Amino acid sequence: MWKADNWKDYEVIDTSKGEKLERWGKYILVRPDPQVIWNTPRKNAGWKNRNGHYHRSVKGGGSWEFFDLPEEWSISYHLNNASKTLRFNLKPFSFKHTGLFPEQAVNWEWMAERITKAEREDPGRKIRVLNLFAYTGGATAACSAAGAHVTHVDASRGMVNWAKENCSLSGIPTERLRFFVDDCKKLVEREKRRGNKYDGILMDPPSYGRGPKGEIWKIEESIYDFIEETEGLLSDDPLFFLINSYTTGLQPAVLDYMLGAVIKKKRGGKTSADEIGLPVTESGLILPCGASGRWFL
Repeated sequence: MWKADNWKDYEVIDTSKGEKLERWGKYILVRPDPQVIWNTPRKNAGWKNRNGHYHRSVKGGGSWEFFDLPEEWSISYHLNNASKTLRFNLKPFSFKHTGLFPEQAVNWEWMAERITKAEREDPGRKIRVLNLFAYTGGATAACSAAGAHVTHVDASRGMVNWAKENCSLSGIPTERLRFFVDDCKKLVEREKRRGNKYDGILMDPPSYGRGPKGEIWKIEESIYDFIEETEGLLSDDPLFFLINSYTTGLQPAVLDYMLGAVIKKKRGGKTSADEIGLPVTESGLILPCGASGRWFL
């Protein structure tokens, strides 16, 4: 398992009975997690002394209960492979989210390492990265901090604006960034028509979603064809292609197979896939948080 174990401002303190106890900076949150099917004792005082608690409803969805929690605050992450500190705004909002997936830090480090290595080997190279379904810009900030020029695409204007805030907080030069509120599939088609190429491509597709004009996305039906389409945007000397999945059916071996069948078959290189996870302080174990598949030369 690939572990995001470099955090100082974030911590999974404990997990039990369908929930996780987390520290985001100085604030303690309790949120549901479908992976937590164990009923271990809740000994940590944070379970009772939390600042916010998202309660799942038996009818679906849920709601927040707040105890002395600000509307928004920020935390930092030191990106070792770029020697940069990133900062992120957090805002608890619908469906339990805070605006950041901390487990993705393990992929930020991996991409930053590949970008900085390519820059050392060719100091004059302009590295271009395409971030699809890009959410609030954690990966955008990380790749840009490492020196890449990043095109950030998400169908939600609110998420794109949030990503701009995070990149600004992180001190990312604006000339390295392009932001688009758009359907990812349509943008890929448009970029191919324009002849644009990217040295790195990453995508974090939802299980189900709608584009700005009502376009429907179902990951099991769409992901393979979309990988085939997007592969055509890779440059002649690419660095990586990364897929993240929080969908149960897309296990690491499935991601690895698709990358092998589409990209490795055409371009050679290597593929690798695994679960990603976060260390749990109380137990010393690792909480699984999805899967990632990587292609690279």
